[in-house]
Amino acid sequence: MTKTVIKTTKAPSAIGTYSQAIKKNNIIFLSGQIGLDPTSMILVEGIEAQIHQVFKNLIEVIKASNATTDDLVKLNIYLTDLNHFSMVNEIMTSYFNEPYPARAAVGVLSLPKGALIEADGFVVED
Repeated sequence: MTKTVIKTTKAPSAIGTYSQAIKKNNIIFLSGQIGLDPTSMILVEGIEAQIHQVFKNLIEVIKASNATTDDLVKLNIYLTDLNHFSMVNEIMTSYFNEPYPARAAVGVLSLPKGALIEADGFVVED
């Protein structure tokens, strides 16, 4: 079966050699999103704003694939400061429903464009 490229102007354009998402069969592989404003392609300021923007960007890519956030089964979060972990948990509840996706949160030294958070994931459609 072929793979389908998922693309939307409502999320930031790829800043490298990758697609926003790829669908193969019923699995959608979401590329990492940082807190870039999709219109200006400028990183929003501050960790709270970046967390919100990352989730908004992921949701727009999920919508472009004709799936919903309830189809998100795995979410990977990368933080340059793990002290922001509790803020991610708090903000995440306003974008995703229970049962929440499986998740990992990893501390990293740096992220593209000086971002403070990045997230990617997997969506499985019924």
